[in-house]
Amino acid sequence: MMKLQTPVETTPGKIRIAADDKILILGSCFADNIGKRMKDIGLDVCVNPFGTLYNPASLATAVERLASGRPFTSSECRMMGSGAGLVCSFSHHTSFARRTEEEFLDNANASLEQASDFFCRCGKIIVTLGTSWCYRHTEDNIIVSNCLKRNAAEFLRFRLSTEEAVRYLETIVSIAAGTAQGGKPTREIIFTVSPIRHLRDGAHGNQLSKATLLLAVDEICGKYVCCDYFPAYEIVLDELRDYRFYAEDMLHPSQQTINYIWERFCGNVMSDADRQKVLEMEKLYRQSCHRPNLHLQ
Repeated sequence: MMKLQTPVETTPGKIRIAADDKILILGSCFADNIGKRMKDIGLDVCVNPFGTLYNPASLATAVERLASGRPFTSSECRMMGSGAGLVCSFSHHTSFARRTEEEFLDNANASLEQASDFFCRCGKIIVTLGTSWCYRHTEDNIIVSNCLKRNAAEFLRFRLSTEEAVRYLETIVSIAAGTAQGGKPTREIIFTVSPIRHLRDGAHGNQLSKATLLLAVDEICGKYVCCDYFPAYEIVLDELRDYRFYAEDMLHPSQQTINYIWERFCGNVMSDADRQKVLEMEKLYRQSCHRPNLHLQ
């Protein structure tokens, strides 16, 4: 029979996830999609407590903040540009923006407090890297998570080298994994690279960016036993190499693709028993979403 696909073969991951694990999920909008799926069916997850994050530097900063629990202060508040009239910070996605500094800090710190507590108690972390392109705010001399629609002249745009990306990922591992009694890691980390293309960098720039992330993750996973890699990028870009698996913008994966990656992920990281538990949870979730038509008599 003619083969119409090039399947991406996966072996069971060295990090296993159980249906009752506490799982922190950080990263790009692909992490949001998978995290929402996990939360909907009732898994114990915390998803992007600072909003969507894309680059290794911002993710390392987020993990440092979760570990310290240090509250955000007024010195970190910034007005958004383009006449938005909203307050946010360079550590947050604009979904956290509020009309006043007080409202922003109340919301940001409430999210941080809950997420920091979850971080202390979780045993698994999933990190999805989106890009190695970064923006540095020249006055504050920090790599920002979001430019907040401010004047482009305030920022220096650059791409991390593989060595720089590795250093940021090592920061994540050193803080998140830690060591428990007996020298065992406190937490285990599964890295993925988002299959969503960032074509604002151009097709070649996007490929260089993703290659940097892939090389950095490969080095980290080869170095640390508490780290593993799940090939979401390869499955979408190679096995599902057809635009029918994409949303209308031809960049983001369709819901069908997200469902397929979710099934592959569960098969890769879960035992048969836990996979069966998750299937039952998914069944209950679908039933809860069903609303029968009511006909007036």
